[in-house]
Amino acid sequence: MQAFVSVDIEGIPHVVSKEHLNPAGKLFAEARELMTDCLLMVLDNLRDLGFGAAIVADSHGPMVNILPEKLPDYVQLVRGSPRALAMVAGAKGCDAAFFVGYHARPGTAKAVFDHIYNWSTLRSVKINGQEASEFLLNGAVLGELGIPVLMVAGDKALLDDDVPRHAPWAARAVLKESLGRFSAISPSRTQIAAILSEACKTATKTYQDGKSSLISFKPPIELEISFMSTAFAEMAALVPNCERIGGWTVRYKAQSMSESYGVVQVMSMAAQGVKSITE
Repeated sequence: MQAFVSVDIEGIPHVVSKEHLNPAGKLFAEARELMTDCLLMVLDNLRDLGFGAAIVADSHGPMVNILPEKLPDYVQLVRGSPRALAMVAGAKGCDAAFFVGYHARPGTAKAVFDHIYNWSTLRSVKINGQEASEFLLNGAVLGELGIPVLMVAGDKALLDDDVPRHAPWAARAVLKESLGRFSAISPSRTQIAAILSEACKTATKTYQDGKSSLISFKPPIELEISFMSTAFAEMAALVPNCERIGGWTVRYKAQSMSESYGVVQVMSMAAQGVKSITE
């Protein structure tokens, strides 16, 4: 069996400051170590449980966060940005997916760094009328590829909300509990190791017992994307077949989740370009 592991940083334990989030941050080195450490715990468990190979997608910001020299020989690392399908790039052909370090969707109370994809440009994303988190957006693309999400590890706010609603079969590993947008309580390293070990065992058993399923949306996929600025929506509305339905919001109908994902990527990047020129 081959595992696909998508690793974000905002749901990693002890990561609470903007200084943790980008290479220029004073705490970035610490965050990279924490992120890589949690990943290695998951990989070690999956190896023991029968996953002979793994593809890991470094899935935060510039996507050069994980320390590659620490990865075992049976792992391939997807690294660098921008890239098609961003957080789930490289997943095709894998048997099952595991999400590590994931955070809650925008507007979630008591969630560390709640956002979707780019918090400086995107206010919210809806898929067929449902508010989406990165977990849901990524999971639905994997569902289209026939890959079930078996485990989600990260912020308790996400695990208490989106995961049981959209993937009730998925094992949940709480790595932190928010006390606010920029604060959280996190377990010790020993506790984290135990939490991840138990979640990996539960997830693998669910898969082997045939009790997992796929996150899916019936096409056509109706996207509603709301931006942080009306200027960003103006630019997004230039995309063919895109309709502006409000000051901040556009609507787009896609024929697949992979198309939907690409539209979110392109519109977010276009908005970032407008932001860099005007602000």
